[in-house]
Amino acid sequence: MKKMFALLSLILFLSAQAQKKKPADTREALKIQTATSIQSGYDRYKSAELKIWNLAEVGFKEKGSTVVLQDLLREAGFTVETGVAGMPTAFVATFGNGSPVIGILAEFDALPGLSQDSSVVKTTVPTLTAGHGCGHHLFGVGSVAAAISIKELLSSGKINGTVKLFGSPAEEGGGGKVYMVRDGLFKDVDIAMHWHPGDENGIAVSSALAYKSAKFRFHGISAHAAGAPDKGRSALDGVEGMDNMVNMMREHVPSTTRIHYVITSGGKAPNVVPDYAEVFYYVRHPERAQVESIFERVEKAAEGAAMGTGTTMDYEVIDGTHDLLINSTLAKDMHENLKRIGGVHYTAEEADFARKLQSSFLGKYESPDSAAVVKPMVPESSMGSTDVGDVSYVVPTVGMSAATWVPGTPAHSWQATACGGKDMAARGMIVAAKTLAWTAIDLYTDPALIAKAKEEFKKQVGDYKYKALLGDRKPALNYRD
Repeated sequence: MKKMFALLSLILFLSAQAQKKKPADTREALKIQTATSIQSGYDRYKSAELKIWNLAEVGFKEKGSTVVLQDLLREAGFTVETGVAGMPTAFVATFGNGSPVIGILAEFDALPGLSQDSSVVKTTVPTLTAGHGCGHHLFGVGSVAAAISIKELLSSGKINGTVKLFGSPAEEGGGGKVYMVRDGLFKDVDIAMHWHPGDENGIAVSSALAYKSAKFRFHGISAHAAGAPDKGRSALDGVEGMDNMVNMMREHVPSTTRIHYVITSGGKAPNVVPDYAEVFYYVRHPERAQVESIFERVEKAAEGAAMGTGTTMDYEVIDGTHDLLINSTLAKDMHENLKRIGGVHYTAEEADFARKLQSSFLGKYESPDSAAVVKPMVPESSMGSTDVGDVSYVVPTVGMSAATWVPGTPAHSWQATACGGKDMAARGMIVAAKTLAWTAIDLYTDPALIAKAKEEFKKQVGDYKYKALLGDRKPALNYRD
């Protein structure tokens, strides 16, 4: 009897141990499956990102680029809703049903003025005026690859829930995600994930700057600049007066503030007093409240400049984004997955390309080998802005960067555009796709991880009720014109 009881106890113990191991064992098998699936689609995904790289369409004009992504998703069985939140190129692709709902962000807009081929020297492509100097051609396709691999697990019943791919246009100054957030498209999402091309592999543990942008337009009176200057009122004088006052204001704002501007229209001929001029401003700061306060002072400078030059002024808010909330619960999980996947190892030919390209940098030399390294989770100062910030204020959000450019390459440069057409960029994209997919698997198979992330999110947001910094304006669909 004692032997039977001991045997029964042993069976029960082993069964309990097996049950404990089963979730982890299953999770590992799922990760291997998704990694294999993503890798097997390498040629197809590389072809897709190169199509978008060659299209190089700017914000809200990404007609061909959005079709490339939508076609991949439809072929995989996703339901695709297009033209969401008043943006013709925006879409949401959905597969599955029920909870949890994991959202994956995808971008695909290019930057004006960065036309470049994939060579090691600055070479403009005659048919293009824009270029993917921020790697959004990789961003979109990498996110789609991750979403499709998750869909395969959902369709086979190995995990339960829903995956949503958010195709968000015009991240570069158009704020596509802001309109999607404002329209409630993330209301049923449990966790949002994103990634970004870069020159290193790491998890986003540093916030981004909140920012607000606007085009200030001055209206004057034309006249002959030599024959009757007293009859004219120069709109360009209004712009320059505003710029002078804002530049003097820089001494009297917090040191972490960033203010940029370009004169987008200043007249057509020196001998004609310009009756129209326009200047495009960005105001950035780590805190959204400071952005709004400083922006109001910029408005006053514009009003004063108009009064002082006898012109009139109006302005149009173009974009505005929140700072980025960092969810440490999610960041730690994604970091562990990225460490296991690792970075990109260059071939001898790629290392030679990297050394030649680095000779054109103003910054210091960095070893091509660092593209294979995953950096530790150490917060650093960040001077950029992103509309992912708005997403992070309505749903727990996590993101990462993958080395798709030669180490040391500055973003928004012809060198970054050149790297974007290389195989090493595509391999970096695959690193990101696998990391997103593995993190999603952790979320689908571990409800406690989602619960912990949501608890952290609630503490961060507190009583704040989301309000878009760009107000109630419609998408600025022609802001690149």
